[in-house]
Amino acid sequence: MTSSSPSSWSNDPRFDPVLMNVVQQARGIEPMLDVMFGFLRRKTDFFAGPDGKGSAAALETVMMSVRKNAEIADKNRKAVAEKRKKEEVEKMRKKKIEEERKTKEDEGAKATDGVLEMDTASGAFDISDTTATSNVKKSSQEPNVETESLPHSTESKADGEIEDDDEDSGPPPPGNGGHVPGKYIWTQTLSELDLSVDLPAGTRGRDVTVNFTKGRLIIKLRGASDPICDDKLSHSVLPDDSTWTIEDGKKLCIQLQKKNGMEWWDKVCVSDPGIDVKKVRPENSKLSDLDGDTRQTVEKMMYDQRQKAIGLPSSDEQKKLDILEKFKKQHPEMDFSNTKIS
Repeated sequence: MTSSSPSSWSNDPRFDPVLMNVVQQARGIEPMLDVMFGFLRRKTDFFAGPDGKGSAAALETVMMSVRKNAEIADKNRKAVAEKRKKEEVEKMRKKKIEEERKTKEDEGAKATDGVLEMDTASGAFDISDTTATSNVKKSSQEPNVETESLPHSTESKADGEIEDDDEDSGPPPPGNGGHVPGKYIWTQTLSELDLSVDLPAGTRGRDVTVNFTKGRLIIKLRGASDPICDDKLSHSVLPDDSTWTIEDGKKLCIQLQKKNGMEWWDKVCVSDPGIDVKKVRPENSKLSDLDGDTRQTVEKMMYDQRQKAIGLPSSDEQKKLDILEKFKKQHPEMDFSNTKIS
């Protein structure tokens, strides 16, 4: 019987291309093993054993090799698991440090919140807000966006006074999108657009051509003289994160990922009719799905839109007014008649 290979050969990569070719042609690990042992049986005395005593020695040699490589595999697997564990611990440590740093920065910002500056020319005070927008505290007039829907029409400012504001009246567009006759129905969230295109029954994927770049959308149906859509997008998208599918052989569904995930679109393509984005309302049920910073920004946008619609100050403006009122109480001897807010 031939001598066994040195143990270091189990990590020798020189034969990998040949063995990989065998695996691919044999279509699996077990067939490849049959090929290898068949070769040893047909072309060597491996199974004859020492002095022709049979295959017991061959079986023991095979088991020794299997056990040795199994131990190496287990050791490598444990090393990888330990490395991942250490990386997770390090990641959590860095995250904690970053959170502590941000907390200290926020505390420092609050300490310098609301600076009053004197205009030396006019003698008036100019209030400037130094706090980051995401840290603005909502005034007592701010609604709970999780449980309270924003009004779709303006409110009267005083008894007997009726505002004529047709622009803000009426319900928001369905799905915060619209319908483009002959093309598609579309809806949107802050981060993506969903388009639905009606197709002839029995349409398959090969019957449709859908191409989207960051600034253009093309939809063609095989055999049709004109494309369903071949137009420039009103805003940019992320093509690699966008997809399309055909449902039930009669509907084309396109999902476009917005490049700017913090804005509402008034139309999909530049030639489409636009919607009034002032009427767009995020679904309350999805606010909890947003991360903390994004959710806080969306809630602030919704509140400021409502305040603007009823002629009241935004959260930023209200905070400046509160600072001024507090300063007035602390300095009753001063004249604030010429105070301006910027």
